Amino acid sequence: MNSARVRAFLPLFAWIVALTAMSGSLYYSEVRGFIPCTLCWYQRILMYPLVAIILVGILRRDEGLPLYVLPLSVLGMFVSTYHYLLQIGVLTETGTCKAGVPCTVKYVNYFGFVTIPFMALTAFYLISMAMAAYWFMRQQDV
Repeated sequence: MNSARVRAFLPLFAWIVALTAMSGSLYYSEVRGFIPCTLCWYQRILMYPLVAIILVGILRRDEGLPLYVLPLSVLGMFVSTYHYLLQIGVLTETGTCKAGVPCTVKYVNYFGFVTIPFMALTAFYLISMAMAAYWFMRQQDV
């Protein structure tokens, strides 16, 4: 696969990841009945707009797409990393998670380490890497 084809695929890959993350989030809350904690809501606030932003960027063939996506996806990586570290006990819970559902609740725990914040972290990471690769490949073509 040549460089131009890979570069053209990266935004589509990022969009599929964002759409899957959003769909999974809605499935867990609306179908399974899991109540999102405060940090879950922050992650949703950062992920959900990415579905629309990336799709519009793809349709418009916007070369500057990483400039819109990376701030949200990198911030999402920080929030989900913090949330995951709270869940596994590396950090202690702060005032952010005191009201409502505790941020340490593990609704799912696949393979002993894959929780919802871990899945969000993976999605934000994949989106960030796809957009960074798209940006660097674009810079090399100039």
